Amino acid sequence: PSGSATAIIGHNGAGKSTFARCLCGLEKHFKGMVQDQSKTYSRKERLKLCYMVMQDVNHQLFTESVLDEILLSMRTEDKQRAREILQEMDLLPYEDCHPMGLSGGQKQRVALAGVLAMEPEVLVLDEPMAGLDPAARGDFLGLIDRLHREGLTVVMVSHSMDDLANCCDRIVVMNEGAVFAEGTPAQVFAHAD
Repeated sequence: PSGSATAIIGHNGAGKSTFARCLCGLEKHFKGMVQDQSKTYSRKERLKLCYMVMQDVNHQLFTESVLDEILLSMRTEDKQRAREILQEMDLLPYEDCHPMGLSGGQKQRVALAGVLAMEPEVLVLDEPMAGLDPAARGDFLGLIDRLHREGLTVVMVSHSMDDLANCCDRIVVMNEGAVFAEGTPAQVFAHAD
């Protein structure tokens, strides 16, 4: 639902990442329909509404500095706004650093900051906590929770039910490319037997 934080969970190969790519308009062979109330969105429209932070953020970092990474993402370059985003993400001290020299959690935040600079309506995160230590996982989940409370629609793909149970309104369980179960965390986990 619009404005919600929704987790997409399931085993490897269940179709979670493919679903996320379809939702964002990244899959050209998508045969389904994305609809919000009475409006149906084409693939090209979804490319402008949804932005994805990939499982391996190294594929999303292109520039020589953290600040340039944010500026690259903006429709109109605005250094002051870029620095504000970096401050919000606890990355301002690293603005002149090369993104590839940062820790995994910092790289994840740089990729997310770049996506936020695009002002998405829907944020899609594919395995956002892969490779993060427990402290970085907690920080990242807190950040996602804050963005959700500010009204951003968030879709998170993950294997980890524990992380998502406390920060998501809805959970969708996928199996073999189809929805196996769906509901609030309490509803889904009550039937997890």
